[in-house]
Amino acid sequence: MTQSPIQYANPNAQTHDVAKVPVNLAARKIGLMGKDKLRKWEENKGFSHVFEPPLTPIITQGATYNQGRWHADVFKNQKPITLELGCGKGEYTVGLGRMYPDRNFLGVDVKGHRFWRGAKTAVEEGLANVAFLRTRIEFIEAFFAPAEIDEIWLTFSDPQPKDEKGRRRLTSSFFIDKYKKFLRPAGIVHVKTDSTLLYEFTMDWLQAEGVQILMHSPNVYEQLWNSLDDEWRQILGIRTFYEQMFMAEGEKIKYIRFRP
Repeated sequence: MTQSPIQYANPNAQTHDVAKVPVNLAARKIGLMGKDKLRKWEENKGFSHVFEPPLTPIITQGATYNQGRWHADVFKNQKPITLELGCGKGEYTVGLGRMYPDRNFLGVDVKGHRFWRGAKTAVEEGLANVAFLRTRIEFIEAFFAPAEIDEIWLTFSDPQPKDEKGRRRLTSSFFIDKYKKFLRPAGIVHVKTDSTLLYEFTMDWLQAEGVQILMHSPNVYEQLWNSLDDEWRQILGIRTFYEQMFMAEGEKIKYIRFRP
């Protein structure tokens, strides 16, 4: 339950203008939030496994970044790489990294202060197979060479409800065409979402295009769960910050696995 702003008021304050309290509190909270973001951005700069390349050359000049070099230069091995696109706090990147030390995991998000938590956890736990990239996903093909990536996870992506054509959704043909440029031929895409809109949009598109759907469920924990083996229960049981929030609101969690 959110604490009332009045509980933060200074009891020794001389003003009796109660209307000003929430405004002052809001300004204070914004200031604290700004400082916290700055602290996390600064700490990210010191992490050797966090990459924050400038976007301007990619946008204006068609430049690329680290294409074909993630195995050799970042992970120092030739093990498969899994991307988590729109990784938020990086729960799946870190969770899968713990489960599969023989694979590599790269979380991607435009907001570095969010994946700071996952990056810091990877350092604290010594997860050398986990890294993070800060960029905008609409330019994702600039970062990877053909067949460089084995799997993609889309975890609780923004369903873009105001986008009537759905082009900005991460499961639209616009983005799937990008993924296919660097996903290996037998590569897999996983979608985990609370959004009925995104689930139905994705299923409709996959079926219309004749894409191979390997598994799907509109209700993971009530319909799909009992048919899963222990490994997949552990994989799908990784719960992100947003998943926990949506489940607390009564939302059903959906899942799709397909081969584009």
